[in-house]
Amino acid sequence: NAARDFLKSHGVESAKLQLVGDTIALHTSIGIAEHKENEVALMYSGVGLDVMGEGYAHLSAKNREEIVQAFPRDNFKKKIIPTFFEGFEHKTETTFGNIKADVCAFMIPNFERKNFCDCILHSPWSE
Repeated sequence: NAARDFLKSHGVESAKLQLVGDTIALHTSIGIAEHKENEVALMYSGVGLDVMGEGYAHLSAKNREEIVQAFPRDNFKKKIIPTFFEGFEHKTETTFGNIKADVCAFMIPNFERKNFCDCILHSPWSE
């Protein structure tokens, strides 16, 4: 909501605030973001390319070189996972069902993920 609040304080209209919120919220949502507004789909694709290299082969060597020249990666692979982790290490329970659980498993020895199937089987319902 920080981005939305910032833009709202600068007079950005409601529809655009919603678009910004969706773009941020869905930028890692496989199967959803790519079917939303162009801005949402573009953010999703850009993050996928930048973080995991999805679509890398679709860029020419010249394009890749220009991108890295303009935006040096500076040990990106080594730094990105701990940087992600800093954002939620104090609330690891919020990682259930999303890619952040992978980061926790990488960063925390013996991290026990909440398991959806266990949640069903151990729910308080008799059946």
